[in-house]
Formats: sequence, structure tokens, C-alpha cells
Amino acid sequence: MAAVGADSAMRKGTHCAPFTIHNDDTKEAFMERKIHVLIADDEGGFRETLTKILQHKDVVVSQAVNAEQTLDSLQYVVPDVILLDMRMPGLSGEDILPRIRAMQPGVAVILLTGHGEEISARKARADGAFDYLCKPCGVDILVARIHDAVRIGRNGLAVEKSVGEIMIPIEQYTTVQALSTIREGIERLKIASESFISSGLVMDSGHRAILVFDGEALAGVLTMRNLIQAICPSYLDEDSYDVNHAVRFSHWFWDGLFSLQVERLAGMRVGDIMNPRPPVVDVSANLTHVAHLLCAENRRRVAVEHAGRIVGVVREQELFHEVSRLMLGRS
Repeated sequence: MAAVGADSAMRKGTHCAPFTIHNDDTKEAFMERKIHVLIADDEGGFRETLTKILQHKDVVVSQAVNAEQTLDSLQYVVPDVILLDMRMPGLSGEDILPRIRAMQPGVAVILLTGHGEEISARKARADGAFDYLCKPCGVDILVARIHDAVRIGRNGLAVEKSVGEIMIPIEQYTTVQALSTIREGIERLKIASESFISSGLVMDSGHRAILVFDGEALAGVLTMRNLIQAICPSYLDEDSYDVNHAVRFSHWFWDGLFSLQVERLAGMRVGDIMNPRPPVVDVSANLTHVAHLLCAENRRRVAVEHAGRIVGVVREQELFHEVSRLMLGRS
């Protein structure tokens, strides 16, 4: 995938004049409501490369070489999106972001930085930036976020539920300590399941996993798959020709082995077979962040945190219910 954001020898003072539009037939372009992007960056090579890429995507592009030029250009025309470099000579992109938002609140600003930091990203969000991307940034990501900004700008920002609104509260989830035995964990899960059934909560809050804590800290998750894997003889874990060859007829003779393995499993510690600690998100996190974590880390659930304490869980099922609600128009 191509990326933009390489260093350039071209600096402030290049040929680019204030509010220079780089596209043919600009009058017709504006009439057709093509996307208009203002690139505000002191690196001439970056501006020119990105301009060519966006023009190829049928985008109208204008350029500014510094913060002052960026603010001045907004007196002449209102772009759909500003790609704003965080660090420029003189005033920085971070400095002028609030002024841009005050002058043109309808313009989406995507900050670009080669020195991304969480505290800086959080400030940018608080100041009204649409996104905060780190250089070098893949072209597909940048173009996709430009289109996202335009769609939201023209259609309005959808009101979405937060993680805290769809999570299963921790009080409704079975929890055990890592030093507990598997027998104790299964007993806790059985009691919780019976409680859900008797209270009619099984459809909304039923689950088949246990959150595992080490004291107050979340340590992992015990799932049915962990139990099933632990029941299988350990020598079967080795996927090799020698093992597969040796046991290719052995399964006919495994009568009674299941009970023996369950008996062995009962006394093991939960921490010995559990999955690692799931990803943790803040209670105010958005649902796309959760979806990304589930897919990127191949997980079925994330833990939800508030003020340093685990307060709930969001599973695949909760996201599916939200997909269904939004797609089918259900409350």
C-alpha cells in the first residue's frame, strides 16, 4: 500500500501561492460538488505528491504552505476537508485548529503528524478535529477518512450508542480468581446460569465465559473452548506426523477417557488454562473501536473500564444486536 508523508527538501517559501487550487475546470468541479480538500503542510514534496494522488481520485485540491496561509485561504473559499500538518514553522496546526473551527465550523479537519502522542490526539479531539493520523499514512486510509468526513458533513453525524450503553454490567457476569479451581469456576457459572434463567435474563445477558481476576486486576477469560481443550490429552496438542500416525486408530479405544480427563481437570487452577486478558476499552469508547479490537486480536469480547475499574463486558453479540437495530430500524 502506498503511503504519504516522506520528508521533503522543499520547505516554506515554495512556488505555492495562497489558496492555489490544483485542478482543471474548477468552475465545473464546484458545480458538480466534487470534494474539495485543502492541504496545509510546509513540506512541498508531500503537498505535491498528495495533490496528484487526490486529483487522480477526482478531488479538487488547494494548498497552503503554513498556518497563516491556511487561515487566509478560508476567507476565499470553504473546503470540505482540511488536511492539517501538526508541525509547521510559526503557528502549528495544533495552534490554529480552534481558530479554524471558529471560522468554519462545518469544515472537517484531519490532523497529520509525524510525532503522534495520545495526549496530543485527545486534545485534538477536544478541539474538534475529525481525525488524527500519523505519517506515513496509507493513501487508502487517508482517502477513506476524507470520504467519511464528507459523508458526515453532508448527512450529519449519526447518534450512536457508546460502549457503556450496550455492555453487560460486571454484576451480571460470572467472575472467579485465577487461583480458583476449575470445579469452583464451573460451580459459579452454573449458579449464574440458573439465576439468569429464573430471572428471564438469559436472552439478553446469558454468557458462557468467566472473567478471571488476580485480586482486583483482570487477568483473563475462561471459556468453554478452554475446558474442552484441557479435556483432550496433552500429547494430542502436538500436530506432527509422528503423533498423527501413532494415534490414527487410537480414538476407537478412548472409552472412559473423557471422565478421567474431567476428573483431572477439576483440580486444576483456572489460571492454568484461561485465555489471556481481553482488550480493555473505556466506557465512553465508540463501537467501531470495539469492532476493530475484536477482529484485530481475534477475540469474542472486550472488557469495559471506568475510573480504573472493570465495569462490564461487550461481546460479539452486543455488536450484532446494534447492527440489527440500526439496519432494521428497531429500538
